[in-house]
Amino acid sequence: MSQYQAPIQEMQFHLFDVWQADQHWQQVPELAEMLEPETAQAILQEAAKICEQQIAPLSQQADQQGVTFQDGAVRTPDHYKEAYKAWCEGGWAGFSGDQQFGGMGMPKVLSMMLDEMMCSADIAFSLYPGLTAGACVTLSQYGSEEMKQAYLPKLYSGEWSATMCLTESHAGSDLGLMRTQARPQSDGSYLISGSKIFITAGEHDLTDNIVHLVLAKLPDAPAGSRGISLFVVPKLLLTADGEPGEPNKLHCGSVEHKMGIHASATCVMNFDGAKGYLLGEPHKGLAAMFTMMNYERLAMGSQGLGAAERAYQNAFEYANERLQGRITLKDANQAEPIIQHPDVERMLMTIKALNEAGRSFSTWVALSLDQAKFNDDVVHLGRASLLTPIAKAFMTDLGLECTVQAQQVFGGHGYVKEWGMEQLVRDVRIAQIYEGTNGIQAADFMLRKVAADQGATLLALLHEIAQELTESNNNAILHAYVTRSIKLTESLLQRGQKDKALLASFAYEFMTLVGYVLYGYMWQRQLQALPASQLSDELQQEKRTTAQFYFQRVLPRVESLLVILSE
Repeated sequence: MSQYQAPIQEMQFHLFDVWQADQHWQQVPELAEMLEPETAQAILQEAAKICEQQIAPLSQQADQQGVTFQDGAVRTPDHYKEAYKAWCEGGWAGFSGDQQFGGMGMPKVLSMMLDEMMCSADIAFSLYPGLTAGACVTLSQYGSEEMKQAYLPKLYSGEWSATMCLTESHAGSDLGLMRTQARPQSDGSYLISGSKIFITAGEHDLTDNIVHLVLAKLPDAPAGSRGISLFVVPKLLLTADGEPGEPNKLHCGSVEHKMGIHASATCVMNFDGAKGYLLGEPHKGLAAMFTMMNYERLAMGSQGLGAAERAYQNAFEYANERLQGRITLKDANQAEPIIQHPDVERMLMTIKALNEAGRSFSTWVALSLDQAKFNDDVVHLGRASLLTPIAKAFMTDLGLECTVQAQQVFGGHGYVKEWGMEQLVRDVRIAQIYEGTNGIQAADFMLRKVAADQGATLLALLHEIAQELTESNNNAILHAYVTRSIKLTESLLQRGQKDKALLASFAYEFMTLVGYVLYGYMWQRQLQALPASQLSDELQQEKRTTAQFYFQRVLPRVESLLVILSE
């Protein structure tokens, strides 16, 4: 039986000691009025209760029951309605939402930690409110006042949910090939016709209405991705008083039978002249949709971290209880816990080192988003944009690696359903695929984020880290890797000017290299924060030991990547 306990103390350490988010809150009037460290701690503790007590204990049951599909209707696992109701009654559905429309207005740096807890508890369940939160971001930024008034309060309350409908059977990453059409009507609405696949939470029984954000092309649309518009298409059309009324002309055609996340309804959605409403400007729907997708991609990183955290907790407990072998004991009639075995210790330390660096990294990225949003800070906006593909791809790659290693600690028991480890492996696998595969994320990082400004944003960040390390003068290993990464970045960009295909071909290795180096920086930041932190002497020493393991046993993975990427 897989258990989970939210790492609240660890989260608070990153939030207040490493990144000092509370200092940022005090500089933002709307945050200073409602957020103090004690408030944030209480929020995390309350979120932990529902994740630990109502969602996590039943995640295996949800996986076994899955969703059922009959006559166009989808039924979720039996306990999901009660868990979803509890989540919404706690105000969590509108946690980061615009206060003007009923949201709580909380910063992303806190909601990222909620995302992690939810994903540790049950990734499949997390997707129902998670997609809604992303859709609300797009509606809030691009919707008219009338549209926001009509939809946001119900979405923030959790009474309604939302989806994003991009993919078609012939058009996955190449959205310019999509065929879904939008025909304008005299009343200002549009009739949407087409079929979308892989629509998370496209149909379910948790809410009174489902609001689909659908990409489609107008009759006069330019060719390719520049001709895509975005539409709001509700499952039930709204009455004059804003309540769900007549069914719209859309339906769920089927649900996918997947490797994992069995309790998440992944739907084929058919739009048969469904009434929709333009969101944003014509032919600019892709940019609006990517506002939502960028937030979803950060949530994907939380899926990797969330699964790996739960896997680590269970592997650590098992390793302390499972008696096998005699590494330190000499009595042939006795066995000792397998945590004494060097290879088990290696696996557990690797997971711990990567998880704790990942938690610091996600906090850093989320805080950069908050600083960009609340302070209108273009530097932090550029940094968050640079780091988003790493958060999605690198964190989910490591999420699978760590979850598999934790399964390995269990030996044969890890392959048996009852222990819950194989489910974590199956569930986290999708995070590397959806919201843009990790190869696409790497290309985005290399071509659109690094090469697009000739490395200015990345190089500025690496030079800033190098300067910090020079001033502290206590991490020669990391300093050397940062310096070599700077030289490699400059070299790659120079070589890329002569060979246009080179940057794309090396994008994945380069993104991975930067990820490991930045994780090293995360550990350096943690070491610097330890003396003034509230962690006990024992936990501080544990942090130092884990940091040393990262620098000696994990960070050297960069060496092979440097060889691959060098001339």
